[in-house]
Amino acid sequence: MADTNVKKWYVVRAVSGQENKVKNYIETEISRLGLSDYLSQVLVPTEKVVSEDKNGKKKTTERVYFPGYVMIEANLTGEVPHAIKSITGVIGFLGETRGGDPVPLRESEVNRMLGKVDELAVKVDSGTIPYEVGESVKVTDGPFKGFDATIENINEDKRKLEVMVKIFGRKTPLELSFTQVEKI
Repeated sequence: MADTNVKKWYVVRAVSGQENKVKNYIETEISRLGLSDYLSQVLVPTEKVVSEDKNGKKKTTERVYFPGYVMIEANLTGEVPHAIKSITGVIGFLGETRGGDPVPLRESEVNRMLGKVDELAVKVDSGTIPYEVGESVKVTDGPFKGFDATIENINEDKRKLEVMVKIFGRKTPLELSFTQVEKI
């Protein structure tokens, strides 16, 4: 009997747009086959995206961070890889050679990926402020459209940025909403 405690991270290629369905299918199927000891977690890294419609209403949507990929932490022995590959919406494992074994992610990749998941979670908590003080942005709306500016201050509550625009060699302060600028 293989040691079910040794688990590695693998990337399952899934039909794009069906990542969450595939995640549920994998969890359900592995549990149905009584192989739950071999699978610790299935992740679909997502990020929350806050957008405003033209009336200023905020809408938060979740976007899959790696479209077409589902991360699993599992011990791929015995029936497990076959069970996962035969699930609807699963294309196969990332990095497997034809007829070969699935290739686990390297520790550094896992940390980067999990770090990204944590980072996205943190970003969400802070109300998704896409900008940082000191960052350069391009003004996309208003009389200064097309000018580059530097962010001096961020007002999270009002979702406004205080920026410095260089006009005719002189710095001019402006207050703009998040939607009036874009990253360079």
